[in-house]
This record gives sequence, C-alpha cells and structure tokens, in this order.
Amino acid sequence: MSEKRSLKAVVVSDAHLGTISSKANQLYTYLKTIQPETLVLNGDIIDFWRFSKRYFPASHLRVIRYLFKMAETGTKIIFIPGNHDEVGRRFTGVDFGHLRIDNKVVLTLDGKSSWIFHGDVFDVVMHHSKWLAKMGAAGYGILAGINRMVNSVLRFFGRNPISLAAKIKDKVKGGKKEPVTKFEAMVARLGIRKGYHYVICGHIHRPAKKRIKSPAGAITYLNSGDWVDHMTSLEYENEDWHLRHWDASIETSVEDTVEEQILSETIEDVFNRAFKEVLKS
Repeated sequence: MSEKRSLKAVVVSDAHLGTISSKANQLYTYLKTIQPETLVLNGDIIDFWRFSKRYFPASHLRVIRYLFKMAETGTKIIFIPGNHDEVGRRFTGVDFGHLRIDNKVVLTLDGKSSWIFHGDVFDVVMHHSKWLAKMGAAGYGILAGINRMVNSVLRFFGRNPISLAAKIKDKVKGGKKEPVTKFEAMVARLGIRKGYHYVICGHIHRPAKKRIKSPAGAITYLNSGDWVDHMTSLEYENEDWHLRHWDASIETSVEDTVEEQILSETIEDVFNRAFKEVLKS
C-alpha cells in the first residue's frame, strides 16, 4: 500500500457498524491510507438501533480499534453522535485530549469556517415520529439482507452489484435529479444566516458538494454520505473540502464535481429585501 496521505481534516459518517450492510472492511482500508490532523466522526458510526451481541464481526471491531490507534498517534478525533448512536450525546463535552465528544463543531481552516453536525435535528421524521424512523431502520436491515442475495446472483452471472437501498432512498428523499432538497435548503439557509463558509452534514446518506446561492448570500453545502451504500468521505486539502468516493478495487478515492445551485426566496427573504429597499429609499 502507498504512503499515507497527510490531510488537515477528514469527515466520515454513517458507518453503521454492527449491521450487516456496513462496509467495515472498506472503511478500515480507507482509514489506513490517510493521516489527518483532525478526524470528525459525524454520527451513526455504531448503529445502536440495530445492535446485537450476536452480530458484531471482528472486522467492525477492527475499525474501532484503529480509530483509537489514530488518536494515539496524534490525530485529533471529534465524535459527533447521530440518531443511531445518540447514547453518546450523554457524554457531550467530554474531552480525552485527542478524543472529544460534541453535538456540533466549527473548524476554522485557512481562515474559513466549517460548521459540522450530523443533521438529524433537521429531519422531520426523526423529530416528530422517532418510532417511524426506527421502523424504517429495521426495514432497511431486511432490505440489506435481500440486497446481498440479489448481488450474489448478479456476480454469479458476471453483472455489477446494485444498491436497492440507495435507489429507494433517492425516491423517498427527493431523487438525485432534484436541484436542492428541502433538507439541503434548510441547512444552507441557516449556514448562510450564521455566516459560515461551509456547512457539513451526514445522516441522509446522500454524498454531495454544492455551492448554494440565495438572495441572502452563498455557502458550500457538503454531505459526507455513508459507508453502507456509497463509501464516501470529505477531505480538506489545498484550502478546500473535497468529496471522495472510495474505490476498493484500486484502493484510492475519486473526487466528485461541484454543482452550482440557487435557492428560491422564502417569504422571509422577500420581506427582508423589501424592508431594506424601503430603508434605502
């Protein structure tokens, strides 16, 4: 394996260790290729919703052990609990030196601020119907089992594997063709209002890097994706964040392109703009 890449910061989320759909082996291999100054574990690293003593493979435990090894060798690790590992929120504020637990974090890199949080607080289903979200998680586990059988058949016939879960999520959460989802719009508007340069989430398992503009300003929205369907992370180097897709076949990560997006004005935006114009006149 090639020499580790030195990076200022890396964001990884939604590994869902402890579930059959987790790509623990690929995540472990990826982590061994990087040497970040700061590693943000942005929620749902261990899936306590579907946790079972009967299923926690050695490969999943190996990832956790390696994370501790990274901390021991100098990487500053910030763990932001998500909804699937929300038990960690009880320990918010705990600082072990190279391991800290927080609900959110603001990283300032090269004079630019990055606001990082998991994102479930903006999920309407999570906020109002947690039981429904947990039922969906159970269904996702069943779907993952079916997906494994389907992919076994596809490989037998020399076909490429597919992700049924990813296809269903795209349908449920707006689809890839929708320019800006409600989730992205809400997060972007709040980030613009707070004056941050970047806003970074996980949670929705949809890796993205978008430069989003609104009448109030502009911000770069990023989502670290997941290590269930997409095997993605965010890396900060050369004074910018980059969305990386891990390709296990060649043991490297490939960068995604940036999309330019424009948000429509809200009633609040229209009112504020009109109010400012009145004051100027």
